[in-house]
Amino acid sequence: MQAVGIRRGLTIDPAGEEEAPAARVGRLVRESPVVIFARRGCYMAHVMKRLLAAVGAHATVIELDAGAADELAAAAEAGRGAVPALFVGGAPVGGLEGLMDLHLSGRLVPRLREVGALCA
Repeated sequence: MQAVGIRRGLTIDPAGEEEAPAARVGRLVRESPVVIFARRGCYMAHVMKRLLAAVGAHATVIELDAGAADELAAAAEAGRGAVPALFVGGAPVGGLEGLMDLHLSGRLVPRLREVGALCA
């Protein structure tokens, strides 16, 4: 899933009207157990995706370009102030540092299992 700019991708809600950026971010976070919002080509998001894949979880990655300033701001605000922003089970984890903290503390896999992102 990918949002590029304001007029393409994830800009239309199910009712056919455009959503506010904050509402769109909230809906996307609720729709998938693991979501990463990032700028297009972000190396930190790539590392996050690779780490999650290595433990068996496949994140939904929403790539936003510079033209999607409202979406970037909404994702950053919802995700502890920065992009890339990772959400697991609807809760903000933070960026790469937050993901690494979960992983190194041994809490990542149990949390992914808890939200249904991993098979038992």
